[in-house]
Amino acid sequence: MLNWDHIFATRSSRMRASEIRELLKLLDRPDIISFAGGIPDPELFPDAEFKEAYAEIFDGPAVSAALQYSVSEGYRPLRQWLAKQMAALGIPATVDNIFITSGSQQGLDYLGKLFLSPKDTALVTWPTYLGALQAFNAYEPTYDQLNPGGNRTPEAYRQQAALAGGRVKFAYLSADFANPTGETVDRAGRERVLDLAEELDVAVIEDAAYQSLRYDGEAIPPILALEIARKGDINSTRTIYCGSFSKTLAPGLRVGWVCASETVIRKLVLMKQAADLHSSTINQMAICTVAERGFDEQVQKIHRVYKHRRSAMLAALEKYMPAGVTWTKPEGGMFVWVTLPKGTDGAELLAKSIQTAKVAFVPGRAFFADGSGENTLRLSFSCANDKMIDEGIRRLGDLVRGEMAEAA
Repeated sequence: MLNWDHIFATRSSRMRASEIRELLKLLDRPDIISFAGGIPDPELFPDAEFKEAYAEIFDGPAVSAALQYSVSEGYRPLRQWLAKQMAALGIPATVDNIFITSGSQQGLDYLGKLFLSPKDTALVTWPTYLGALQAFNAYEPTYDQLNPGGNRTPEAYRQQAALAGGRVKFAYLSADFANPTGETVDRAGRERVLDLAEELDVAVIEDAAYQSLRYDGEAIPPILALEIARKGDINSTRTIYCGSFSKTLAPGLRVGWVCASETVIRKLVLMKQAADLHSSTINQMAICTVAERGFDEQVQKIHRVYKHRRSAMLAALEKYMPAGVTWTKPEGGMFVWVTLPKGTDGAELLAKSIQTAKVAFVPGRAFFADGSGENTLRLSFSCANDKMIDEGIRRLGDLVRGEMAEAA
């Protein structure tokens, strides 16, 4: 057998399988109640609207353009619609500030490639989105902990990065209903991240995949909006906003976007020209048509369902989890983050849960850049109905109670 290991680039050793993608296979098992996949409920997809949009494309003069090569920046009418959406969030932008990606995950990969040299430092929250770690890992960085509520000095970050052999390049965070915790960074925390980035002279990558999914509370301006309020012009900012249609319209079409300074957008366009030329034109056209005709109505439909499921899961956790277990209470998004007593291993608990309780979740360690967080787990409520939530959390609570009794 050919040994490829000495031929592969050194960066390939940093590539790891996604625990979440592996767990999604459990969705096909009818005996498993799954809170593992952070995926939208397909029953909520606007499939009829997409069917109509694609039919119009194929039946009209736009079909030739839809099936042809296109510009790397993205479909202009979609970028125009997105510019209006960004303005509504307090982010005045033009089409030249909008770049279409094949899902927001591609945007994270491009940004990792753009900013990270080997041994540079990426600041990420503890925990953070697993997909971001996977995207950045290939570029051989080190990680340091970003705490928007903390008081660590810029010089401390700078010194730690120098010890690792590089320098800090960006701070990455999901400010609204983060994956995996469901938590939201308050306005003061967002301002502190901007202050830190200014002191370190680094970029801020704002992952806004869940920004539209707020069910309770007052909306907080995006970090990019706060920075524009400071500087007056998006082209003077260091924040890079990454958005996605995956959680609102359809993940399978793989359409996301980046909104940032024109200087950053121009670099991303060059990277896309070298990678896949452009995202699917026909999918961008369909997304644009469906968004223009009913994006707000679609979001409201999602809100009603997910808000109910979120509340049902929080009620079930309160009802069935033993004392000593805590969890977040998200105002939006798709996730609840559970913290178990110290000494409990989430991965071991999952193995037992699959065998006995028939409940799936994601162990928390995968979301920590330093491999900590073994006593945490992520629950997703987006694809679970009331019966599944109540029964699944009851089973999980019984399992956790039994584990705690054994450890006592």
